Amino acid sequence: MSEGKEKFAYFKQVGIGAAAGVATLALIIGGFSISGSATRLKAEPSNSASASDSANPTPAATSSVARTCSVATQAADPRLANFSGVVINADTDEVLFDRNGDTPAATASTMKLLTATAALQVLGPNYRVETKVYQDPATPGTIYLVGAGDPTLSRTVNGKQSVYKDAPKLSDLAVAVTAALKGQAVSKIVLDSTLFSGPSWEPTWQRTEQTQGYMSEVTALQVDGDRQTPGSETSPRSTTPVANAGRWFKSALGATASGATVTEGKLASGATSIASVYSQPISQWVKHMLLVSDNTQAEFLARLVSLKEGFDGSFTSLNAAIKMALNSTMLSSSNVVIKDGSGLSDFNSVAPSYLAKLSKLILSAQGNYAVIYQGLPISHESGSLASRFGGDNLDAAGHVIAKTGWIKHGYTLAGIISAKDNTHLVFAVYALGNVQDNAKDAIDALVTGFYRCGNTLSNN
Repeated sequence: MSEGKEKFAYFKQVGIGAAAGVATLALIIGGFSISGSATRLKAEPSNSASASDSANPTPAATSSVARTCSVATQAADPRLANFSGVVINADTDEVLFDRNGDTPAATASTMKLLTATAALQVLGPNYRVETKVYQDPATPGTIYLVGAGDPTLSRTVNGKQSVYKDAPKLSDLAVAVTAALKGQAVSKIVLDSTLFSGPSWEPTWQRTEQTQGYMSEVTALQVDGDRQTPGSETSPRSTTPVANAGRWFKSALGATASGATVTEGKLASGATSIASVYSQPISQWVKHMLLVSDNTQAEFLARLVSLKEGFDGSFTSLNAAIKMALNSTMLSSSNVVIKDGSGLSDFNSVAPSYLAKLSKLILSAQGNYAVIYQGLPISHESGSLASRFGGDNLDAAGHVIAKTGWIKHGYTLAGIISAKDNTHLVFAVYALGNVQDNAKDAIDALVTGFYRCGNTLSNN
């Protein structure tokens, strides 16, 4: 599901690049500076820790610090159901708090942290998806709209925005096609959505995710994430996204294609490209995906990673593809199970400690990790955390930068805390099982406890 407002209605690796590896190995963790509650947390790197260090946090028992600040009451809140979690001092790598932190479990949308990392490492932040239209020289009246995996392609008119800011438009593509045809009428439009292999819907997902507007079918060709309302983050989706895209493309072509038939098929051999549009860079996708927990963008990013690495872009390829891309983090993913890119499946399985360690890399805000850092919601300020950490937890407002998660059987939160004593904490908490919406409140109270305790957080 998707989170926000109340429930924001909730990576063969080839050429990832020496630069990304060096940046990860040279990773350095530092301090936050916060200027007012409306200012994004800012990491200032120091020379205290490397990525390999982050994979091996040391027990809190080795420290001489008196850790007497307890969150035992908050951790025992029954609203957390089957609770697990971990808190690590990012400066020293000491594990301050651990409740089954190394036990893999369902992630909900915190899975998007893995997807974002994979996409940025494999595709790079400047990667753009090009959607093309082809013409068949043998039958000049036949054109092909070929899906390249860009769900942000929009049917909105010029001057209007969809949920995807500055997305490429069908109207611009249509203008370019009309110009290229030089008066030739279009008699047939063929829609090619064969780029991704396998089913377009993960069988462990609930169809209500689609009908309620949190998730689209995963098809290489679609428009506005197949939303009924392009400007609404949460909007019902259909079971015919490819056909919908064809209908809207024909409409955009106007008189040029007024008599054209629209059918689904495969690009003919020998067809030539006559027009194209480019998506916004992947960095923009990642930021939006993280901020509002956009499931569709997450799934498309995961498939683009799969294809870039030489896999087939199917659901079944994602476990190997994303884990291969994550090798650059220097974190072991041997116990990680990835069913999708969004976290919607109950069968995703990642330990809280993995997410906490990944959050330490994000804390550095160096290289590609800066994109993730910049995209994460902030407590009581932005995205899917905008309405959280109020009331009794208001002192933690602006001090927690984290990815939220919500599925039917669980709520999760993972990220970074700039603690009250200026300690830099990375954490992940899971509340799984028979949970209600108020599990979010219990999580917020617990994480606020982490914030207040800082380096004196007790594991008791």
